[in-house]
Amino acid sequence: MTTTTPARLLRRSRSDTAPHDKHLTDGASRTNAVTGQTSSRGRAATLLRGRQDDPPWARPALFALLAFAAFVYLWDLTNSGYANEFYAAAVKSATQDAKAWLFGSLDASNAITVDKPPASLWVMGLSARIFGFSSFSLLLPQALMGVGTVALTYGAVRRWSGHAAGLFAGLLVTLTPVAALMFRFDNPDAMLVLLMTAAAYAVVRAVETTRGRVALRWMLGAGLLIGFAFLTKMLQGLLVLPGLGLAYLVAARFSLKQRLAHLVVGLVGVVVGAGWLVALVSLWPASARPYIGGSTNNSLWELALGYNGLGRILGGAGNGGGGGGGGGFGGTAGLLRMFNSQFAGEISWLLPAALLLLVAGFVAQGRAPRTDRVRASLILWGGWLVVTVLCLSFMQGTVHSYYAVALAPAIAACVAVGGREAWARRDSFVWRLVIAAAVVVTAAWSFQVLSTNAASWMPWLKWVSLVLAVIGALTFVVAGARPARVRRFATIGLVIGVLGGLGGTTAYTLATITQGHTGSMPASGPAVAGGAGGGPMGGGPSGGQVGTRPSGQQGTQQNAQQGGTTGGSSSSSSAQAPTGTPPSGQPPTGTPPSGSPGGSAPNGAAPGASGTNGQSSSGSTNSPGSGSASSGGATSGSATSGSMQAAPGGQGSATRNTALSAKLDATTSTWSAAVIGDQSAAGYILASDTAVMSIGGWSGSDNNVTLAQFQEYVKNGDITYFIAGGGMGGDQGGNGSAVQITAWVKAHYTATTVGGVTMYDLTKATS
Repeated sequence: MTTTTPARLLRRSRSDTAPHDKHLTDGASRTNAVTGQTSSRGRAATLLRGRQDDPPWARPALFALLAFAAFVYLWDLTNSGYANEFYAAAVKSATQDAKAWLFGSLDASNAITVDKPPASLWVMGLSARIFGFSSFSLLLPQALMGVGTVALTYGAVRRWSGHAAGLFAGLLVTLTPVAALMFRFDNPDAMLVLLMTAAAYAVVRAVETTRGRVALRWMLGAGLLIGFAFLTKMLQGLLVLPGLGLAYLVAARFSLKQRLAHLVVGLVGVVVGAGWLVALVSLWPASARPYIGGSTNNSLWELALGYNGLGRILGGAGNGGGGGGGGGFGGTAGLLRMFNSQFAGEISWLLPAALLLLVAGFVAQGRAPRTDRVRASLILWGGWLVVTVLCLSFMQGTVHSYYAVALAPAIAACVAVGGREAWARRDSFVWRLVIAAAVVVTAAWSFQVLSTNAASWMPWLKWVSLVLAVIGALTFVVAGARPARVRRFATIGLVIGVLGGLGGTTAYTLATITQGHTGSMPASGPAVAGGAGGGPMGGGPSGGQVGTRPSGQQGTQQNAQQGGTTGGSSSSSSAQAPTGTPPSGQPPTGTPPSGSPGGSAPNGAAPGASGTNGQSSSGSTNSPGSGSASSGGATSGSATSGSMQAAPGGQGSATRNTALSAKLDATTSTWSAAVIGDQSAAGYILASDTAVMSIGGWSGSDNNVTLAQFQEYVKNGDITYFIAGGGMGGDQGGNGSAVQITAWVKAHYTATTVGGVTMYDLTKATS
């Protein structure tokens, strides 16, 4: 008969909770399975020096990683000016009115919200209130969210796979081009990724504990974080739920009944975290809050299910930009969409290796116990990866390439966790081949991406990277089978191979941070890239906006004589709204070239906005800043001489209509002006210190203001001017309120021209 002693029970508990600890030679966390506690060292000392059983290099390496991430995300942060002026205008409005901040209104007088929920605007709005509205205060929270995402990815991976794997995962997030793009941009994606990564970390903590109440708290926290991710970008924030839920269901150390109960609590957290704002919007009198932009019935819930939900997935009319599986912004829908010319340069660099090592990791775990942490980690990150890839790949509605930033932590973690399991078995020839294959396939795919997306940019890079990767991989495979004194060369070979494999994504990331990006469809990489449409990888027309540093010819400089916003989401353009109050930074030094203004925005473009940067409407790429006149206006990268002057700070449109801005600032009405479309309104909001009403929302088709309501506003003196031209649908036919209002104004008021922009004084009716 075997005696069960306390020591034997403790050994058995440790064996059950950490079956892979025999591989943790680099200092993985060894949380006590009974108490759930780690080291007894004080929290401050642990923060600075690490845990008592951590290797001495672990904490300095973490600080170095975070410092590098901070450099990538903060270096020359204002080179994009206001980045996406659509969201920048909402942030400026948030500094002027508390209700605009709460609901995410585009204007400070609360006519209409942006077409996304307001969570990311809350953070940027607070920053702008604290530091004053500027390019830096606008983008600082985004950069810090990037550093936070790197730290959380490191922390989640380290707990189960060790310090080296955690550091490598954090580094890979930092070296992802689309992450460098979006953590320096004012779109909601930065906060979305941070919240999803934080939720993954919370699930990791819930899985590893043996204390039911602790697990319950972590699962509730994870649910609340996902709920706030919903309030950041709606249904995209829910894509991680299958992976997170399955990991907990499979690996948590409780009975099935308890696990299911904890998952239900987590779902309650999601509902509470997301539902409170939905309920608030529903209960708040519609007449006392802004119209919910993008919705058909002034409902945040309908916005989630329609415009930002099923409309994006299933496509069809009215889903916020069209697109469709036939090749819209993101190229043709299908299993290989992440590898087309739209997405390849953003996210695909490490995707083949991630998929390979994900499968290898599952194979390596074999018949491990149900609670095996490594397998739980692979389920969590692999579930996140696979579900998100499939959703983005098969979406029939609007999908932009920068959406792929949501994949960055999952790809990095799958590479790090799967790679570490293969490394732990490196004595086997087969597992050395697996590692070598991951290195070579990464370099080979990088070669293809560089050849297709940026063939003329640093042409030597793809060859050097490929050669280093092949030589390093071969050295690792061959030397690993030799005597011990030779095996050290295997490690050296692997380091060389990894450096070669990461050459392409590293260069693309560094190129991304050295130039400004503006507009509604930014793209990472060098200025000669930008995701040209079509090409060998089967992408559709590109929407990428990659600009050179603001110097009079930045990125999406628009038709200067017309004034304009960079929010454009279509092709060539003409009359446009002026851009905003100059952000901090150095004034541009270039001389605006001449152009030929005139005409009206075709195909739903914001007036004067160009939908691409350095690129014609057909998707062909121009030299950065060169542009070519078309459709009566200068394309991106050019500006027109006229009554405008360059706006300092390197904003998206480097020009201002000073005469028109002065007229707007001289008004005392609730709205200084009304204009068709969010993109145009955003430019005028940034150019003045007044509220400007957007009629029709982002697409110009929202019925946020009826003709009768508009007439009442005019009668009461709430609107002083109506500015002609405008966003999508402004003068494009149909019978929506935007068209009716435009026709009514033209019939009853006299047009005047200010700085090349047609406007109507609504205080002086002609009939």
